[in-house]
Amino acid sequence: MVLFKHTLSAICLSLALVVADPQCITHNETFVPDAVLRVSTSNISQPCYPSKSTVLVNGTSPGPELRIKEGITYWIRVYNDMTDKNLTMHWHGLTQAMAPFSDGTPQVSQWPIPPLHFFDYEINVPIGMAGTYFYHSHEGFQAVSATGPLIVEEDRVPCPYQYDEDKIIFLQDVFTKDESTIEAGLVASPLSWSGETGMILVNGKGGGSANGTVCNASLSIIDVQRGKTYRLRFIGATALTFASLALEGHDLEIIEADGHSTQPHNTSFLQLGTGQRFSALLHTKPNPEKSTYYLQLESRERPTLTRGFAVLNYGPKPSTPFTPPSQPPLTLPNTTLGFLDYQLHPFLPPKDGSFPTAQDVTRRVTITVHQRVSGQTVWIENHYDWTTAFPAEPYLVSLYKNDSIEFPSMERALANNGIDPISRAFPAQIGEVLEIVIQNTGADAGGLDIHPFHAHGAHYWDLGSGNGTYDATTNEAKIAASGPPIQRDTTMLYRYAKSTANGTDMGWRAWRLKITEPGVWMVHCHILQHMLMGMQTIWVMGNETEVLGKVKRPDVQGYLEYGGSVYGNENRWPSVVHFTDNEEGDGWSDYQ
Repeated sequence: MVLFKHTLSAICLSLALVVADPQCITHNETFVPDAVLRVSTSNISQPCYPSKSTVLVNGTSPGPELRIKEGITYWIRVYNDMTDKNLTMHWHGLTQAMAPFSDGTPQVSQWPIPPLHFFDYEINVPIGMAGTYFYHSHEGFQAVSATGPLIVEEDRVPCPYQYDEDKIIFLQDVFTKDESTIEAGLVASPLSWSGETGMILVNGKGGGSANGTVCNASLSIIDVQRGKTYRLRFIGATALTFASLALEGHDLEIIEADGHSTQPHNTSFLQLGTGQRFSALLHTKPNPEKSTYYLQLESRERPTLTRGFAVLNYGPKPSTPFTPPSQPPLTLPNTTLGFLDYQLHPFLPPKDGSFPTAQDVTRRVTITVHQRVSGQTVWIENHYDWTTAFPAEPYLVSLYKNDSIEFPSMERALANNGIDPISRAFPAQIGEVLEIVIQNTGADAGGLDIHPFHAHGAHYWDLGSGNGTYDATTNEAKIAASGPPIQRDTTMLYRYAKSTANGTDMGWRAWRLKITEPGVWMVHCHILQHMLMGMQTIWVMGNETEVLGKVKRPDVQGYLEYGGSVYGNENRWPSVVHFTDNEEGDGWSDYQ
């Protein structure tokens, strides 16, 4: 379901609000947002589990599909209809540099939306970033259910691939506990674990098995016709599951990863970590041997196995629901370390100078991740965590107010492996070319885990991964031999054993990024449990003037207080800053 308004008044209003510089504008009764999301809680039953309180978007989980076009400014109104919970909405994978308060991160870019309030998010996707994304709450553990697909369509540059239709494969986890109980346990001392995934859902449905228990719930159906080509958009919106999946009797042709078109790459299976997205072409059979085939999914790198299914249906609509097979039709491979590393390449060769070479790198920063068990169990990066106890208010808000956190010091950061220990932030200067290495290490208790690392604010050139400690010379030779990498926003930090000595380096992931846009952005593991346990940090791109100078404090005063004037409610219209021009015209005419 696409939630866009198509009224003449909306078109006129959009044209009237094109602005050259950031301005504060009241969104009163004449303002018509492009889409509306209403977030609430309800006691619902999920496959094979009893009813529990669940956070929903427009009454469902996953929430409705949103489709927008690159190069056009949209406003998405998000209502927090909950009476006792805060909320934000993050647009996963979108580079929100143009609208810094709209990234949806409550510890970084904005105060959360208070109960019974709403917030208007400003979104403008740059030309060239059409692809597969999703939205989710960034508050607590809500993203386990408060989430939905977000598709960015091409505007001026057509999609390089031809297909008859696209279909979304949206993966989620189900847990026996509700999100509030899980969140409380993860920050407790001692730790109270969430439990393992009870079921993997495909488009909101799921059946299979978990921990040896069989679930015969009805399955999602992916209807196809013979001899056609479908674009399957795989979205890893799971909280914990690192999935291995394949389609019975069919191979896939990868054409996109995290919003970037790739050279075609054939594969018989996919690995999909939380936060990752792939598009793959499915060429259906002209003469299928049977009318239905299974999509099979399994969890990897967890102490127990969760297996789920969906159905690829060539036949007519069934009169009764499809349920899981009595025996799995596929034997899925174990974890492939470095899956697709050095194998995916941009659809078009990078323009001269766009992919920074090793000679361009001005600084290397290593983010060392480690699990500390001393009282409360936390994940730390370069000896510091980032939890609900720190910071006391959103980081960008603090910088504007110049109160609880000072602007990060480059001098202190250079003396402390890239992080400023006072602000716990990683600063970077505009024009720098950074090589960011994320280093996995053995925990206090010796354990190792996997981590899908996600960067807000900008997509990075992914340089691959490996065991041990990063060796730049060796890795550069691999890149030279394989070809230029693609840009991503979420990639896997693997483990190469289940345990090792405390603090031992065992696994790395490397990125390369040219700092061009000022802003304050999160970098974090996208496993929700790890994020709540402190596995997140902040990058501040640019100096104080560059970060805070785009719009002055008086104009953003409404963003600086919890429940400030940018948050509307039944008694007040919000007064918000319009950061971006709508250079391509209005956002409604394309949906007439």
